[in-house]
Amino acid sequence: MNFKQCFNNLGLAILSKISFKTFLLFLTVTLTSNILHAATDKIVVAGGCFWCVEAIFQRINGITELKSGYCNGSTQNPSYESICTGQTGHAEVVKIEFDESIVSFEELLEVFIATHDPTSLNQQGADKGTQYRSAIFYVNDSQREIATSVIGNIRGAVTEITELDVFYPAEGYHQNYFNDNLNQPYCRMVILPKIQKYFRD
Repeated sequence: MNFKQCFNNLGLAILSKISFKTFLLFLTVTLTSNILHAATDKIVVAGGCFWCVEAIFQRINGITELKSGYCNGSTQNPSYESICTGQTGHAEVVKIEFDESIVSFEELLEVFIATHDPTSLNQQGADKGTQYRSAIFYVNDSQREIATSVIGNIRGAVTEITELDVFYPAEGYHQNYFNDNLNQPYCRMVILPKIQKYFRD
């Protein structure tokens, strides 16, 4: 075998190894992406001030992403100031993405129900207005059926069960609010006791 043949054979061997490794990497990434996509779902809930809701769900295992925002109102691109007027139709909500292999939709509903008052109309504690209503905004028929069944078993529940129409992320300073503002009076006097009560019980 001459030098040229040796070089060509070596090149083919290297190319073959690189191609196989590249193929394996591509296959692994693709399969992992598909698995993660298949196992991930989302739920959008309103249970009073979204600072409280976000702080609770940040501490639940299986949550992959949280986003505080506004949904299902008539005002386009609402601001927090416009939400506070109670005239936009939007609710303060948290969009929760979760890994179904770790936590189920039903389990998240249990957390939701246990950490706010589903029998209080347009009010949670001192926060009053339609923007603070109790609501579940479902994204598929299965969620609608489960939510309807769960809420239907709560005497006096006023929780709205509606299909998610539109979601607007809240301003940046609302995201991760409790963790970033631990010394703020509302955080110390309202959110912290709620967290402590739920996880103590």
